[in-house]
Amino acid sequence: MKINKKDWYFIGVIVVVLGIFVSISGKEKTTTVPNNEMHRISYEAAYRNTPGPDASFMKRAFFKPDKKAAEVYCEPCHKEKGVAFPPNHPAKNRCLFCHKLKM
Repeated sequence: MKINKKDWYFIGVIVVVLGIFVSISGKEKTTTVPNNEMHRISYEAAYRNTPGPDASFMKRAFFKPDKKAAEVYCEPCHKEKGVAFPPNHPAKNRCLFCHKLKM
């Protein structure tokens, strides 16, 4: 089988796309929510309905934490403790849109 000019162009496009993908991927830049006593209430709210170990594989595999229930506690506590948000920080009511909970 002979590789002609069109095939080399296609291979080149694939290599460029993969190169761009690899170059823009990297370590996640947003901070995770610490799993400590101060943030325990958020973790408890998010994982309140976690399926138990006896639940089916499908229920455990597709479980998503309840982020909206956990986000209720973020802004009031941050205001109370005086934790400053960086400049250009997005709306404070969707904290877990960017910040991730540790598993």
